Parts: sequence; C-alpha cells; structure tokens
Amino acid sequence: MMRMIQILPELDIGGVERHVIDLSNELAERGHDILVISNGGQMQRQLSGKVLHRSLPVHKKNPFTAWSCSGKISSWIRKEGWELIHAHSRVPAWIAWRTSSKANVPWIYTAHACYSLNYGLIPLKHAKFVISVSETVRDHIKDYLPEKHIIIPAALPEPTVKWDPQNRGKNRFIFVGRLTKIKGLSTVIEALGKLKNENWTLDVLGDGPEREELEKRSVVLGLNDKITFHGYSEEADSFMSRSSCLLFPSHSEGYGLVLARAAQIGLPVIASNIPTVLKMAGSKEGLVDPGDSKGWQSAIVDFLYSGRSVVIPVFNIHTLKSMVDSSESIYFDLICK
Repeated sequence: MMRMIQILPELDIGGVERHVIDLSNELAERGHDILVISNGGQMQRQLSGKVLHRSLPVHKKNPFTAWSCSGKISSWIRKEGWELIHAHSRVPAWIAWRTSSKANVPWIYTAHACYSLNYGLIPLKHAKFVISVSETVRDHIKDYLPEKHIIIPAALPEPTVKWDPQNRGKNRFIFVGRLTKIKGLSTVIEALGKLKNENWTLDVLGDGPEREELEKRSVVLGLNDKITFHGYSEEADSFMSRSSCLLFPSHSEGYGLVLARAAQIGLPVIASNIPTVLKMAGSKEGLVDPGDSKGWQSAIVDFLYSGRSVVIPVFNIHTLKSMVDSSESIYFDLICK
C-alpha cells in the first residue's frame, strides 16, 4: 500500500477533474491511501468514500497563497506519512515543487493540455517524472520536460450505456464540455444559425465563462427553441446514448475525453481536424477545420441528409486499467525502490 496526494486546482467541470477522480477512485479500490487536495467543486461528490479530500485554495495564482498551501501540505506529509505528490495543472506544480523540497518526498506531474510556453512550466524540469496525456501534449512541452517522462493516455471507465442506432434519425445533436472559447461551440452555433429551418435540436451539457454570450447569440440567431443549455450534468453518458451525433468543434485538446467517451458509447461524431482528434480517428477524412463555420455547416447538412459522420475506432481508446497500471508503476518506482 502506498500513500499518495493528488493536487488539482478545482473539482468543478473538465477533463482534468474527470481524470483525477477516476485515477483516485481506482487507486483507492486497489488498497492505496489517496488524498485529493483542491478548491472543491461540483464534481467533488464523485470521489469514492475511500478517497480523502481536503480543500485548499490551490487554484489561486498568488505566490503568497501558494506558499501557505505548501506549508499546510508539508505539515500533513510529516504528520501523516504521505509518500508522494502528483500535481495536475500549473499552479499545483509550483506548490508540489515547493512542498517536495520542504517535506522531502518525490513529486510528479501530469500535463493535460497544450499550455502557454512560459515561466509557468518551469517546475516541470524539477519533477521526478512528467506524464503527458498524448503525443500532442508531449511534443508541445518538450523543452520543459525532465529526463524521465512518458505518455500515458487519459482513459475512462467502461460506460454502462450504449448508443442505439435508431437514434440517428432523431437529428438530436449534443455538445459536452466546458464553455470556453477554445472548445469552439460558437462556431457550431454560427453554422446552425444558417440551418434554423432544418429539423434538428442541440443539447449543450457544460458550463463556463462563455455560457451567457453563447446563450445570447443563440437567441439573436433565432435558435432558442432548438438549442437547450442544460449546464453541468452528471448524466452525460445517458444524454449521449439518446443523441444522434456528438459535435466536437475544439480548437485544441490535450486528449479529448469527451470524444473518447462517444467512441466507447458508439455515438457518431463530427469533429475538428486537430492533432489529437486525427490521432484518435486515424484519418482526417470527415474532419472539419476548427473555426470554419461554413465547413461545420456543410458537415452538419451531410449528417442530416446522409448520416455521414466520423468513425473513432474503439480500439484506439485506452482503458482505465492500463492508465492506472502505468501510473501505479511510476509511484512504486519512486516510493518503494
């Protein structure tokens, strides 16, 4: 049994949160002691009862706050015997680096996205190990990587629902993700604005800083009776299984957990032509340039009239077991050898 700390900014909405929750829950099932430190959030209740959570403002980009958090975590390590820190995101990396030197425990880092290449990534060179969730992420941050680094693709548990092909004819589109500019939903809404007389609906699952603007734009385009903003939902799998097609218009992705989930469920997709998606799909056929509203309009029309979509081979999707096995091996090497 090992005793490990996972640090991430918040447990609100997003792929990093999903990754840490699934990793922590599975590690706890395997008998390890896991402490998750974050500022909390809507997804916190998805942590297993076997996982300990403590709230600290580890999301704040304030050096004095980070210093204080490091002091508290160092105290917990000395008093409770925690053996390793696993940081996710940049502010937690700075906190983990400082805490590691104070408490004399190793720390590692998982890079989940293509971050801005600046001083915020400096701690990575001082980590004992850096994990990238995809080749795209690894290649992007290559100048900041320490000697020991590896790619461990993000993964999800097996879904409990599957898509019914009879749903294809419903023309019920779905978008799942945080509502930020990089996710590209505005492009889809502009494309759908040209198709308001067609028979379709769109369910938007997610929240974020762009939600109000996106809702207003939908009204301006006369789409408020066709697009429903549900906010964050823990029923995303169920929504997917009842939908006709996932719209995945991201401008950039570290891995693309939502796309992977659609593949697991069997849901058809229309997706952006970005490196992560291309790697997962195995071909650029049917992919749409991000930000190209005319291209998205054309792809959506093709789906409405011919059912044409992108096929993501499920064998390209990694299992949660393989992800946790690989992470557990790194922990063991750093703690027990």
